[in-house]
Amino acid sequence: MTAEDHPSQQPGKARGKNKRIIYGVEATPSIPLWFVFGLQQTVMCITGTLSIPFLITRQICASHLTDVTARLLSVSFFMCGVATLLQDTIGIRLPIIQGGSHTFIPPIVAMMSLKKWECPADDIAAGNETMEAAWMPRIREIQGNLILASLTQVVLGCTGLIGFLLRFIGPLTIAPTISLIGLSLTVVVNDFSKSHWGVAFLSMCLILMFSLFLGRFKPPVPSFTRAKGCHISRYPIFQLAPVLLAIGLSWLFCHVLTITDVFPNNATSPGYLARTDAASRLEAIDNAPWFYFPYPFQFGMPTFSAAGYVGLLAATISSVIESIGDYFAAASVSDAPPPPPHAINRGIAIEGFGSIISALVGAGHATTSYSGNVGAIAVTKVASRRVFQTAGVLLVLCGLVGKFGAVITLIPEPIIGGLNAVLLGMVAAVGISTLQYTDLSSSRNLTILGLSLMLGLGIPQWIYANPDAIHTGSTELDQVISVLLGTATFVGGFVGCLLDNIVPGTLEERGVTKWRQKLVGTNDGPSHVDEMKLYDFPFVMKYFRRIACCAYVPFMPTFSKNLCTAKNSDDGHENVEKQPNNKPVETKVTEQRL
Repeated sequence: MTAEDHPSQQPGKARGKNKRIIYGVEATPSIPLWFVFGLQQTVMCITGTLSIPFLITRQICASHLTDVTARLLSVSFFMCGVATLLQDTIGIRLPIIQGGSHTFIPPIVAMMSLKKWECPADDIAAGNETMEAAWMPRIREIQGNLILASLTQVVLGCTGLIGFLLRFIGPLTIAPTISLIGLSLTVVVNDFSKSHWGVAFLSMCLILMFSLFLGRFKPPVPSFTRAKGCHISRYPIFQLAPVLLAIGLSWLFCHVLTITDVFPNNATSPGYLARTDAASRLEAIDNAPWFYFPYPFQFGMPTFSAAGYVGLLAATISSVIESIGDYFAAASVSDAPPPPPHAINRGIAIEGFGSIISALVGAGHATTSYSGNVGAIAVTKVASRRVFQTAGVLLVLCGLVGKFGAVITLIPEPIIGGLNAVLLGMVAAVGISTLQYTDLSSSRNLTILGLSLMLGLGIPQWIYANPDAIHTGSTELDQVISVLLGTATFVGGFVGCLLDNIVPGTLEERGVTKWRQKLVGTNDGPSHVDEMKLYDFPFVMKYFRRIACCAYVPFMPTFSKNLCTAKNSDDGHENVEKQPNNKPVETKVTEQRL
């Protein structure tokens, strides 16, 4: 690849004058770079999903069956890839990685804590046949209720109810929702880093050095083009692959300290998990199958229960709110126009559809957008859809070739902790940047923002410290309230949305006017329409535009109903824009055309 191929020098590849990214959503790097950049996103997704199968096996009384853990590990990676391909191709069509959702673990724990699902007292000494009879009914119970909860998510997206909610959402809702995605996961950073803070600090410093200090440095690299043949060209490798370089160097450093026995060899020692030959990781490689193809109902027919469905439904609602925040964050860091209502509806529906498939094949968890991968876009400057689709293919291969995915598990936990400190911090910063549309000198706005962040961080901590604090008389309702109040993004986003819509304030003060102008693109003219094409279906749009009824389907790109400027929230009148002649003209959204 040469400088002539650089996307920032080609029209239509990046949005805005500053071109804050190198590869835009619709830019296409050279094919070898698809693999390099996609591998970065794959590694991050795998490390985030890795712990879920181990948590699931513990809840279904199969923690001592390593073959079950290996099977669930392969299924999880496979489904992350399938869901990513669906989301990036026909869903939201932004650079999004779908990974296993930890939000669903608390209701699963609550579901499996019921007396009828208690593990046998002699589960360790029981034979494989006895344990199979114990864990399979439990995984089928999780599957069934996850199918119902995910089906509800599909309905929310397909009916346009999510798009309907956008009329009440402004910067003071988006800012705390996105920011709390990163801020609420500081405990995850601590859990990964606590085994060896030195290694975590090393990986953090490396990614900062590559992305901030060496980002503009273009070292000479061998290149090949048909016109010039083999030659040397300069390429910003430090800017484009800082995550992969940081992981590789930190991993090599840990390996050297492992073979020299600098790190302790005792599993109970604090620095043991910094070793590259930790017994738990090597065991995962030994137990992972070479080839494994997940298929529906491999564990039997799913079962259903009211308590399980309500608990997982609460987790689904929290996941939907978090995903909407990720969609806006991904568009912002990718320098793309904010997603229109039809794209958000479709993204939520496809996410639910992917979770249904995940439940059918027995993954034991839903899939959701990964905030850390969104933050990586801001660091790497790579937002190409092709790269993220390549990551989806690599995740599918990780699931089909069990040994390949298991090798990734050798990455020491402190390395992942240091990377997440940077990437999740970027997510929080993206959320804060949304406040640029509001009047930050307004005490109204500052009060709403501060209270949203404080309650979003404080209430979940109280819920986790007092798991039995909610007593309504209904176990199912207790689970719903506990899960919702235990989710920082839900609490902060709900408080911000509620106060922003009931506390008096002008649209300009709230930032809604500028936000909606950017959302619907009323001032960008034909160029904005061209940019919005990135949310269209590939290859088939000319056929859908011939079908008139598609304009009334909430998840179709030709959906022309404007759900964002329906009502003025402070006086109940239609939202209008002032023209230079001071005559109010109702804001309308024109249908997108090729």
